[in-house]
Amino acid sequence: MINEKIKREIALLPSSPGVYLMKDEAGTIIYVGKAKNLQKRVSQYFLRPQAGKVQAMVLRIRDFDTILTSNEKEALILEMNLIKEHYPRYNVLLKDNSHYPYIAISKSHDPYLKIVRDKRNKNMLYFGPYPNSSSAYQIVNLLNKIFPLRKCKTLPKIPCLYYHLGQCLAPCIQAIDQATYDDLIKQITRFLKGYDGEVSKAIEQKMFVAARDMKYELAAEYKKTLDAIKAVQLTQSVEAKDKIERDIFAYSAREGYRSLAVLVYRRGLLLGKETFVVEAFDEESEQISDLIFQYYQKHELPKEIIVADRHIAKHLQEIYEQPVILPTRGKKLELITLAKTNAAHSLDEHFLTARLEDNQDALLQELGQQLKIKTPYFIVLFDNAHLQGSSPVGAMVAFINGEPVKKLYRKFHLDQQNAGNDVGAMKEIITRRFKRAVEANERLADLIIVDGGLAQVNAANNALQELNLSIPVAGLVKNDKHQTRGLINRQSEIVDLDHHRKLFFLLMRMQDEVHRYAISFHRKTREKGVYASIFDDVAGLGSKRKMSLQKVYQSPDALKQASLDDLRQLLPKKVAEALYKKIHLEDV
Repeated sequence: MINEKIKREIALLPSSPGVYLMKDEAGTIIYVGKAKNLQKRVSQYFLRPQAGKVQAMVLRIRDFDTILTSNEKEALILEMNLIKEHYPRYNVLLKDNSHYPYIAISKSHDPYLKIVRDKRNKNMLYFGPYPNSSSAYQIVNLLNKIFPLRKCKTLPKIPCLYYHLGQCLAPCIQAIDQATYDDLIKQITRFLKGYDGEVSKAIEQKMFVAARDMKYELAAEYKKTLDAIKAVQLTQSVEAKDKIERDIFAYSAREGYRSLAVLVYRRGLLLGKETFVVEAFDEESEQISDLIFQYYQKHELPKEIIVADRHIAKHLQEIYEQPVILPTRGKKLELITLAKTNAAHSLDEHFLTARLEDNQDALLQELGQQLKIKTPYFIVLFDNAHLQGSSPVGAMVAFINGEPVKKLYRKFHLDQQNAGNDVGAMKEIITRRFKRAVEANERLADLIIVDGGLAQVNAANNALQELNLSIPVAGLVKNDKHQTRGLINRQSEIVDLDHHRKLFFLLMRMQDEVHRYAISFHRKTREKGVYASIFDDVAGLGSKRKMSLQKVYQSPDALKQASLDDLRQLLPKKVAEALYKKIHLEDV
């Protein structure tokens, strides 16, 4: 039943656009929404009968705030920013899927090619996107073979093998005028836009000349290049009469779940599909529209958006300048049908497979009940790593609503006195993390999980007491085979996870993540130390040369495998000899 305070606040709401923030009894924001008409939208939650997840949310609402905006587009942007900031438990969020790859050419002097996943760097020219990384790398390798652009990210002091093969102009040893580069970029641009006949003819002529002069190996290399160009042409020759960039959206619903499918067409090519299955929440067209808005927070808008519902089309057209099309016949209607088929199929797959993620809310409630604390929607986990006391580090990962939030992860270089002392290390990282969090007025946590038994739990509690903080702490305890068997709290009570298998798998996923994060950080820290010891006292080995070596040889072991000739390609002769001698003296 609606309380008097909320009833009065609804009566005061204006009929204008804005964002509303629903709060529970603890003042925590549990839902953020946008509205064209705040008064109408907010009142619907309390005046209409609700069911399922919406009903569960409404029963928890004790207060709400609103922020007025000039229009619905401003409200959308604000809504997305507030969701990213607060991670409300009832907001349905899309997974952060990878973006399609682009081929990029740097605009700087001595330009080079690379593969990227977004177009944010204004100092690059972009081509694509491409269906997958292998397609993009295949084309980049071909371009690097045909056009003599620089290949090294950090220029060496002496020309590398590519210069001797005629595949680089060697800007490392000679100045290349801008006109030469401008011409190369123009040729590459024409090639990537489909005008590759000119390049093919030039290579074919070189092949005939090499064959005439009985340079058969060289002629065979030219033939391989021609075959590679034809292969690239074939992969990009899918039949499409127009080259309009478009996304096609359709959805399907079943038993309290909704599936959104998007087919991505670029340059007339179907790059692929993405599907997202979420629990039903709010009105169908509203939720699907919000999912599409989220999708475009992380993906580039195409020239044309095609949808299957007039309400969704209206919502999108109010926000985006691009045409939003609702087809009724022809090829575009066929694409909608294909997208709907994919959406329905993804729902079928979803119901046939384990749905751990869908049950996360219930699992978190179960975790709270077992530990006798309020439901821990914000969990942080800590771990530390060292190798026989060397390079001690700590790590923290964060999960909100059961999902990892990587921007909240933290790394810690530990005091050497705590190297090998897991209890001391745990107290140090808990103290440092929450002291900073309090100073920055950041959200703390509903539960801290440490990788260890009662000693680790007590260390964490001691650190919190010294900071005058009260946050529940639990430890992941092992059996005699060093397998996680349960959770232990500060009262030494153990929750046996064998009887809570789904909760066990959720906690294992969290434990694996903090362990992975700690180990990878420790490995990088240790390798830096090893690199430092290798590079020390090598005359002529400055910071830029060290950096170029680490980029080429991405581990100390790889560097130790380098021959003297390999090192001479990156370093002056005397420096290469000194480093080679240092490496192999340390191995003796």
